[in-house]
Amino acid sequence: MSYLLAIDSGNSFIKWGLHDGQNWLVLDKVAHDKIDSLAQAWQNLQAPSAVIVSHVAGIRIKNKLSVLLSNWATVPQWITAISYQCGVNNGYSLPAQLGCDRWAALIAAWHLTQHACLVINVGTAMTVDTLSDSGDFLGGTITPGFDLMVKILEDKTTMHNLDVGEFKDFPVCTADSVHSGIVQALLGAIERARNKLCSTLDHPLGSCIISGGGASVLLPHINFPFKFIDSLVLEGLVIIAYDSSKCY
Repeated sequence: MSYLLAIDSGNSFIKWGLHDGQNWLVLDKVAHDKIDSLAQAWQNLQAPSAVIVSHVAGIRIKNKLSVLLSNWATVPQWITAISYQCGVNNGYSLPAQLGCDRWAALIAAWHLTQHACLVINVGTAMTVDTLSDSGDFLGGTITPGFDLMVKILEDKTTMHNLDVGEFKDFPVCTADSVHSGIVQALLGAIERARNKLCSTLDHPLGSCIISGGGASVLLPHINFPFKFIDSLVLEGLVIIAYDSSKCY
């Protein structure tokens, strides 16, 4: 049996999984400062016949991943966004500048829905991307994610070492005001994108796709149909790998 190792190397975490062509055999993630632990985690894995990587972190993380992956004979495929792949047309003005994680997520979302869709990933940054009914990527937005917004406020104002707040409709303390304000800002970006996409369609918009480790703070407040898929980028990588090789 052939195995695919898929790696989503994000801004804060490295998510990875071993896939047998039908199912995930292993799914896991590590923070950047724990990347060396992958050596032990991968030591007893079935040797992959293919490795595919979405990488948006810096060169230091890429170099460490390259060393870890050199233990296997297979040459990793480091993906980049292109003008067309797996049913999705890339509408970016310079297609290769689209983040490869966004590209993989769009491909996964298209294969899941096959119709117009909002594709939301909430991590260090939040991306809100739009797909048309014909698989065209229409464009999308990037905003700081929840934790990054908190850090910006702590770094750039006198609100240092903020307490953990919670969402309130009418917050009456600073911690809750910050928490609620950031949630409202992120929800506003999502809802505006959804409204704009809905206005271009001649039918109701179906479920949106949401992923990412930062999504949990938003999910209780989303009032339209959605599907949460934490491994969306990895799912897209499997589709890309299969489409590229037809053999793993």
